[in-house]
Amino acid sequence: MSFNIISNPSDPKSQIMDQIRQEAAVNNARALISKVNGHCFDKCVPSPGTSLSGREERCLSACMEKYIATWNLVSRTYIAQVQKSAGQSGGGAVMDGLGV
Repeated sequence: MSFNIISNPSDPKSQIMDQIRQEAAVNNARALISKVNGHCFDKCVPSPGTSLSGREERCLSACMEKYIATWNLVSRTYIAQVQKSAGQSGGGAVMDGLGV
């Protein structure tokens, strides 16, 4: 999950923070893909062979779609909670966007 905090693009500190956030988003996407592959492959392909059956392909596709949809829901909920907390405490960070 990534947070795109609206910042001053000419400020070097803001540029570095934006780059760190982008790198974190890439790392989160890689972690998500790795988890999805491991979880869904284990669930859908009990006996790996030289190719996937139609059933295994459909299972993998459905599993990945569900996993990513759930990831996105959790990310949106977390971001909303962070924004709510920042608003209540007077914090100034405005966040938008998701890692996936």
